[in-house]
Amino acid sequence: MLPKIDPTNTQAWLLLKKHFETEMRQAHMKDLFANDAERFQKFSLCFNDIVFDYSKNIITTKTKQLLLQLAEDCQLKEAIHSFFSGVKINETENRAVLHTALRNFSDNPVLVDGKDIMPQVRKVLQQMQAFTVRVHDGSWQGYTGKKIKYIVNIGIGGSDLGPVMVTEALKPYWVEGIETYYVSNVDGTHIAETLKKVTPDETLFLVASKTFTTQETMTNAHTARSWFLSHAKDEAHIAKHFVALSTNEKEVVKFGIDPENMFVFWDWVGGRYSLWSAIGLSIALTIGYSNFEALLKGAYAMDQHFATTKFDQNIPVILALLGIWYTNFWGAQTEVILPYDQYMHRFAAYFQQGNMESNGKSVNRNGTKVAYATGPVIWGEPGTNGQHAFYQLIHQGTLLIPADFIAPAISHNPIGDHHDKLLSNFFAQTEALMLGKSEVEVKAELLAAGTPEAQVKKITNL
Repeated sequence: MLPKIDPTNTQAWLLLKKHFETEMRQAHMKDLFANDAERFQKFSLCFNDIVFDYSKNIITTKTKQLLLQLAEDCQLKEAIHSFFSGVKINETENRAVLHTALRNFSDNPVLVDGKDIMPQVRKVLQQMQAFTVRVHDGSWQGYTGKKIKYIVNIGIGGSDLGPVMVTEALKPYWVEGIETYYVSNVDGTHIAETLKKVTPDETLFLVASKTFTTQETMTNAHTARSWFLSHAKDEAHIAKHFVALSTNEKEVVKFGIDPENMFVFWDWVGGRYSLWSAIGLSIALTIGYSNFEALLKGAYAMDQHFATTKFDQNIPVILALLGIWYTNFWGAQTEVILPYDQYMHRFAAYFQQGNMESNGKSVNRNGTKVAYATGPVIWGEPGTNGQHAFYQLIHQGTLLIPADFIAPAISHNPIGDHHDKLLSNFFAQTEALMLGKSEVEVKAELLAAGTPEAQVKKITNL
């Protein structure tokens, strides 16, 4: 079980509240940087090729110390240990939460009810690898003997958002000759428009539903099945064009799918974390199994960082504490994610589920109503598109909106000066949000530009 500590009853929470009211409410980022030449060094970390800069947050060393104390007071270290150890921390459903086991590349067992689940995990990964190889080398063929060209993943929620985000983010690694589509919405337009782009004898449908009863998924799957049979005629051909990502063998067989082509996952895999499981088959088929495994290994490396690194150097912990700081002390209601990378255009949508479905609670583990904010509304778009849409509100509106900026140092598409301009915008926006402009500065700039003094007074409200 996880600790059942109300954070608002901890000493750290009370100290943070006082710290915010007396020291931080009127603090300005410009002053924090001006008063500390070593601020970036103090509030940044590196993990492999990732630079995590959190120096542009409204915090001081004292803020960080108090947030870390809050983590200690709430027994976060013990909670992390329970999480990785297979303790049934999902009390509502009496389940362990072990998506980390799906990317466990150590030789250590992971126990659930005293049984090591790693042999099951490795068996499914081997099944996925073998199947992916057959599709790519052409030994898996459609009913006319043609090689598979189109992958259509039919799922919703975590069975869609994660795979869509990853395949889009890793588009430079797509296997030549494979085109992947995703269908999630029960609106018939989604499946209809997708079917216009594929041919029945070259398409492989992945039906992603743990129970094989999810309404939206099965409605779309049966529509795809009917469309396919209108061309293929023989139901025996379904086995070559439909596979199941499910645990309900009875319904899978009833649909016409060979149980040998059923890829299972387990009740300790939450939907929003399922891309690391058999639900990730569309990813493996799109980018190749070796790249899918590299993805898993990257996640494993971060899992180890999270599980073993001291909190003051722990990137996920610091990010979580900053979120608590903004939502509960500054009163921020949203958090915007701004990837300056077109390949990551679906990341904000993916993380909406990761954050908001996880934290969308109003009752704590003691069964009592919470008296604090459990999480923000997550939203966002790629830069620089957002600059021409909603940045005006972030810069000059009345709401405090914490913003996470993400950018690749190196582009997959080094065309002309595109990437230089992209990163220039990336850094300029973070600088502008960090520094802002005083009324005196705005007035001086406007007057220097020849703006009439009456208009300047109106604009600056002087």
